[in-house]
This record gives sequence, structure tokens and C-alpha cells, in this order.
Amino acid sequence: MSATSAGRPGRAGDAVIVTGAGTGLGRETALHLAQRGFRVFAGIRDQTAGADLQAAAAERGTALEPVALDLLDAASVKAAVAHVVAEAGAVYGLVNNAGIGLRGCLEDCSEEEIRRLFETNVLGTIAVTRAVVPHLRTSGRGRIVTISSVGGRVVGFGVTLYCATKFAQEGLGEGLAQELAPFGIQSILVEPGMINTTRWSRHRGTAAAAADPGSPYHDLFWASEEIADRIVTRSPTRPEDVAATVGRALTAERPRMRYVVGRGASVVIGLRRHMPERMFERLYFGGHIRRVQRISRSELPAATAETR
Repeated sequence: MSATSAGRPGRAGDAVIVTGAGTGLGRETALHLAQRGFRVFAGIRDQTAGADLQAAAAERGTALEPVALDLLDAASVKAAVAHVVAEAGAVYGLVNNAGIGLRGCLEDCSEEEIRRLFETNVLGTIAVTRAVVPHLRTSGRGRIVTISSVGGRVVGFGVTLYCATKFAQEGLGEGLAQELAPFGIQSILVEPGMINTTRWSRHRGTAAAAADPGSPYHDLFWASEEIADRIVTRSPTRPEDVAATVGRALTAERPRMRYVVGRGASVVIGLRRHMPERMFERLYFGGHIRRVQRISRSELPAATAETR
């Protein structure tokens, strides 16, 4: 996008909306941006998280404003954006972070689980973006940062549907980058690797049927989850790394369209980009399947309420 104007970089005092700011990456991003001087409106679905978020901001010597924002409620989305514009006069940035996970092989995911996943991660992200874009276009500046995933570039075993929503976000972000560039607005994708947040504990989002020993995928899926848990436990990438990357994306003179966060994610994406396709499939995908099969044939603990 270097052939077009990058618009004005973000600066202290600019209003930024961060969705899904109650936990995980969204929480850390909201706090980081507030510390950098942005006027942060932290979108949260659970209003009880607001006071805790403000307390965390105060501990860091800064402040932010929680705002009710539920991606599945069109009225909530419109009201939140209207509130920000009324309070701040304009919106400079939107950080699309809110979303949910769904872990489980395709046949083990129910229609209800699948619909909720896509309505949240895809349609919800689109709804917030559509509500914000007219305000950015009117002011002739601004940036939309969508937190995708390495799973939006390379699909993992047992997270097919989750990765499908991230592929959709990648397409949305890339298309918007072209549509909005003539107006001095940037659409930027941030692609983190595996990070140990609440997404790996109480917000894991495992499909209910994945715990059924009668599923033909049961042993394979839980073997893959065991591998994933090992990787995320030793991953050096932290929420702070993602937050800092979002900050750079908002303030860079000429931001890139994509920022990869984490060495592991960079290696995987780099291999896919430079390695012959069939070789990558054989080594990366094939290698993982072989490990999953080997573990699933061994003594694999039954899925428990804690692992779910």
C-alpha cells in the first residue's frame, strides 16, 4: 500500500475503541494504549469487568473508559460507537480484538456452536467495523487494526472452524486496506502466534462433543491438544508483545498491512511462504498428523472438565 497516503499516524489524545477489552489480549492492549496517551474506550460485554479494568489502569498511572459493546447485539454496537463520537468528537482507531474460540474437529462441532463462532468472530467484527468506518472517512484519517492469528494463515489440527473465521478476518482486513487507502485510512492485520491467555483455560471454547469417547476423532483431537498445550506453555510470546505491536501499527508513519507477533508464528508463516507447497504440506501438516497418531495410540488421559 506504499503507493497511497498513509494518513496521519495516531498520537496522544486520539480516541481508540478496543473490542473485547475485558480479558486477555484486549485487556492488555487497552491498558497499553492508554499508557501511550490514547483516549481508550474499552469495549466490554460483561459490565462487571469495567471497574476491574479501571482499577488496573489506575495501577499503571493511566485511565480509560469502559463502554458496553456486545458484538452479537447490533443496537449495542451502534450505541457504543455513537457514545465514543459524542464524548471524543471523533474516532481515530478501532482495534478488532473481540472473539471466541471453538476447538474440536468439524463433525464434533454442533450447528449452534458453529453459528455462534461465525456470528461473533466474523459478523460481529464486520458490524463494528461498518459502524466505525463512516466516522474515519469523514475525518479523513484513522486506522483499523484487526487481531487475527497465525491460524488465519496456516490452519491447525482440530481448530478448523476457528481458523476459518480467522481466514475470513484476513480477507476482510486485506480488502479494507484497498478500499480505505484512498481516504487516508489504513486497515492493518496483527497475527499473533500461540500465547498463554485465558483462551487456554476458562475461555478455551472446546466443542461439547469433542469430549465424547465415542467420537472417531476423540483420541486424535486430544493428542493434538496435548501438543498444543506443550507449545503454549513454553511460548515466550506474551500479551504485552501483541499490545506493543498494536501500538506500533497505530503510530507508524507508514504501517505495514501485516504484523506477525512471535518467533514461532514468524517461522511457520515464513516456511509456508518460501517452501514448495507439497514439501510444506508433507513436513508441516504431515509431521503433525504423525505425532498426533503416535500419541493417540499411547496411553492418553481421558478428557476432563479441566481440560475442556
